[in-house]
Amino acid sequence: MPEINQHRNCKTKDGIWSTLPNFLIINLGIVTVLMLYFCPRCFLSWEGIKELFPDFLFSLAVTISMSYGGNAVENFYDQRISWIHHPVKRLLLTSITYMSYAFLVSYSLVFLYSWLEGNFTLNEVPFFNLIEFALMPMWIALGFMALFTTRSWLLEWRKSALEAEILRNEKLASQYQSLKDQLNPHFLFNSLNVLSGLVYENADRSAAFIQKLSKIYRYVLEVQKEEIVELEKEISFAKNYLELQKIRFEESLQYKIEIEDSTGFLPPLSLQLLLENAIKHNILSEANPLFIHIFRKGRNLWVSNTFQPKSSQTEPSTGVGLNNIKMRYALISTENMEEIHTEDEFIIRLPILELST
Repeated sequence: MPEINQHRNCKTKDGIWSTLPNFLIINLGIVTVLMLYFCPRCFLSWEGIKELFPDFLFSLAVTISMSYGGNAVENFYDQRISWIHHPVKRLLLTSITYMSYAFLVSYSLVFLYSWLEGNFTLNEVPFFNLIEFALMPMWIALGFMALFTTRSWLLEWRKSALEAEILRNEKLASQYQSLKDQLNPHFLFNSLNVLSGLVYENADRSAAFIQKLSKIYRYVLEVQKEEIVELEKEISFAKNYLELQKIRFEESLQYKIEIEDSTGFLPPLSLQLLLENAIKHNILSEANPLFIHIFRKGRNLWVSNTFQPKSSQTEPSTGVGLNNIKMRYALISTENMEEIHTEDEFIIRLPILELST
């Protein structure tokens, strides 16, 4: 998580003083609005403006102090207490710290302003009376606290949401890659298992099988890094795969592929898993050949095979198959694979995916 921590640490460098001109302009604007609100007549003459000038400087000092303090307090706690994980604690500490700062600064500025105006001498300081005059800056401080607190919370919420999305995408990518990584050893394991039986039966068929296998495995290597592949490529791969299996089963395996429109996409090697499952779990013989039918209907690809299950499994199972396809669809799409069982058929519906624009 170094990128996330780096982002958090950078936040303290983006404080108010990094944009000093904007900071001064905003505070000047706030003071001007306040002066217009309390004494609009003062702006109608040059004399009125001159009389207002000391109050203007005092108000500017207050707003600069309050806005700078609010920003400093938020930056301080942004590095230490999260709004997301400890919202109550963060609010209480922010409020106590900032209002304490605001009171001390307000009282100090009121004291200095009143003393310079000659309202009292240092020998007779009206400490308690000055508290009343410090209340107005405190109201300004409340406004700044609400502003900076809201800003800080929204920024952290947004950052947290972005981080969560980044982590989610990374997790999904990792999960998807893990699922795809199962395909290569799965396919190679089963192909070598078939080849081991052919070697003892027929050398010529074994050689043809190896040639077909090399072409098919080249495709496996090409698509292993892809999330989706063109339907046309998957159909071409399915034909090669079925031709490979016919080398072994000959007339015990029959298939028909009817695809007029080959636009769209599928998770890579999803057809291979379906075809492999059909061959592995059903009886194949000349008396009872296995028939596989692949066709397209609308935005779906249908893969059906005659349902004639083996009474016992002669080939070891790695546990990878339909669940792999289901999980890959779940990770990259809102569409779901569908299984349909009938007395004579086992049917799979694969949604044909489209690239989002």
